[in-house]
Amino acid sequence: MNTRFPFVDWFRNSSPYINAHRGRTFVILIEGEAMAQGRGEQLIQDLALLHTLGVRLVVVFGIRPQVNAALEAAGITPTRHDGRWIADGAIMACVERVAAEQRLWLEARLSLGLPNTPLHGVELTAVSGNLVMAKPLGVREGVDYDHSGEVRRVRAAAVQALLEQGSLVLLPPLGFSSTGEVFDLDASEVAQQAAVALKADKLILLGEADGLHDESGALQRQLTPGEAEPLRHRSAPGSELDRHLAAACGAARFGVARTHLLSWHDHDALLGELFTRDGVGTMITQHRYEQLRAAQLGDIAGLLELLEPLERRGMLVARSRERLEHEIDDYLVIERDGMIIGCAALHAFRDAGMGELACVAVHDDYRRGARGGLLLAETERRARRQGLTSLFALTTHTTHWFFEHGFRLAELSELPHLKRDAYNHARKSKILLKPLG
Repeated sequence: MNTRFPFVDWFRNSSPYINAHRGRTFVILIEGEAMAQGRGEQLIQDLALLHTLGVRLVVVFGIRPQVNAALEAAGITPTRHDGRWIADGAIMACVERVAAEQRLWLEARLSLGLPNTPLHGVELTAVSGNLVMAKPLGVREGVDYDHSGEVRRVRAAAVQALLEQGSLVLLPPLGFSSTGEVFDLDASEVAQQAAVALKADKLILLGEADGLHDESGALQRQLTPGEAEPLRHRSAPGSELDRHLAAACGAARFGVARTHLLSWHDHDALLGELFTRDGVGTMITQHRYEQLRAAQLGDIAGLLELLEPLERRGMLVARSRERLEHEIDDYLVIERDGMIIGCAALHAFRDAGMGELACVAVHDDYRRGARGGLLLAETERRARRQGLTSLFALTTHTTHWFFEHGFRLAELSELPHLKRDAYNHARKSKILLKPLG
């Protein structure tokens, strides 16, 4: 049902995600460019909203553009090697000052509570400290990196204790050593290591790009680390793409279920990614959140919900819960983030060496993704494994789709005997046949 207020529909549809995210731990990296270009206020409002919805937040903030500006103002030109600057004493003085200024600015904005501000009535306690331990990069390829370092460990127990108290934890791109030194760190690495150490539910990387794109420029919604790594190897060392993909792939391989690559340019990206089924950016995950698999009894409710609109329009013959339970082993489903968005069934007539392709259905919102073709291809593989030599289908609405996938019109006499006897002459379904070579 449509509403006069589109927000109301969105809010209703987001409720499963509100429940799913409550009590979860998210590590969010905000690159320094977002703050430098005035996006900080909006992002802080979104963080405050997530906090009020019960999300446990660890926020890592970058400072690269602010440090570059400070170095330029001071007349300092940093030496760079392999994508990292060499943090000598003068550079570290700028890094420490900028990090402190940025942290104080964030804490001040997170403290806003005036009646005319979005954070009115929200009490957020933002905490930072010596929560990341570091070690020097040392001498590599003959280059002494001085105070440029890498993460040794994140003090997970201390961070968890702060989260349990309801605090939002801020992590600057700085680390501390047991010798009392401070090291300049890559913010992406801090975010990755924090997510792994905390066993975070999500790692969210807010950068320039709105995700990853294929050769045609289309946004890639989901990739595994293996699929994303080649993109990283083609990127420039030290570039944002290089750093974010290193963090995303590393986090996925060490147990972080989902890493999201989003653009801070998009005002709706953070909430749109978290509270809609399809999201807006690219997700790196060890396991795909859309999968084609064999149906299970637990899918019955989802199948009924998928099929009901098509049955109501006369596109499919109505199937009862009992029938679906009895035939569940014949079904394939496409599951997307817990929702059944596609299905197909293979009913075997082994005496005739034929299989019926039945109940091919894809949710209206997902019909442009060639999912019907995927269901058909997997059904054909199933049929061949069972020793069947041809597929047939009955349809009243989608004859041309079957033509496009290699079927031809057939006669009733070509069907298996049992199917001929059960044919509904009143429905006048077209009969289509495809040999399995």
